[in-house]
Amino acid sequence: MQIYGYCRISTPQQNIERQVRNILATYPTAHIIREVYTGTTYQGRKELDKLLHIVQPGDTIVFDSVSRMSRNADEGCQLYENLYTQNVTLCFLKEPHINTETYRQTIQRQISTQLKTGNAATDSFVSSVIAALNQYTVDLAKEQIRLAFAQAQKEVDDLHQRTKEGMLTAKLNGKQIGQERGRKLVVKKAAACKDAIKKYSKDFDGTLSDADCIKLIGIARNTYYKYKRELRNAISI
Repeated sequence: MQIYGYCRISTPQQNIERQVRNILATYPTAHIIREVYTGTTYQGRKELDKLLHIVQPGDTIVFDSVSRMSRNADEGCQLYENLYTQNVTLCFLKEPHINTETYRQTIQRQISTQLKTGNAATDSFVSSVIAALNQYTVDLAKEQIRLAFAQAQKEVDDLHQRTKEGMLTAKLNGKQIGQERGRKLVVKKAAACKDAIKKYSKDFDGTLSDADCIKLIGIARNTYYKYKRELRNAISI
C-alpha cells in the first residue's frame, strides 16, 4: 500500500513547500507529488491525472486541504465518491472530519436490529424508523463532504469577484488596467537584439546577410524579421 501526498499551487508565484512540510509532518513516508496548475477542475491536471491512473485499492492520498483536491463542489464530490468506491483512503489535514475513514466508520455504525415483537405492525414501524435514521446518518455525512468542497469553491469564487471589483474600481479611478491599446511592450531582450541587427546587418550599419545575423544573434527567424521591420518603420517615421 502506497501513501501519496498531493500538493498543488494555482500560480507559479505561490510556495508549494508549506503543503509538503505539512504532509510529511504527519505522513513522513508519503511520496510527494507536486503540481503547479491554474484552474478549478481536476480533469486536465497532469500530475493528479497520473496519480488517479496509478492509485490502487488500499492506497492513501493525503491533501493539505480539500481545496487542493478540487475547488469545484460537484466535481470534488464526484471524485471523492469514485475514490471511496475504489477503496482509496483520502486524508485532508485541515478537514479531518471528511476523511474517508471517518465516512466509512459513520456508515459502519448504522443501527441494525432483528426486533421481533410478535406484532407485524410494530416490527414494520420500528424497522422503518431505524432505516430512516440510518439513511439520515449517511446523508448527513455526505452533506459534510459537500459543504467542505462548496466552501473551497466559494473561496475561489469570492477571490475572482474581489479581483473583478478591484479592477473596476481602479478603472473608475482612471488607472490603466493591462497594456494600453496600441502601445508596444518593450523588453530588454528586444532592445538588445535590435541594437545587434543595426550593428551587423548590411541593411543598416553592418556587412552581414540576414542568415548570418540570425546565427550570430541567436534569435528565431520570424523574430529577426519582426525586429528588422520595426527598425525600418522607426527610421521612416
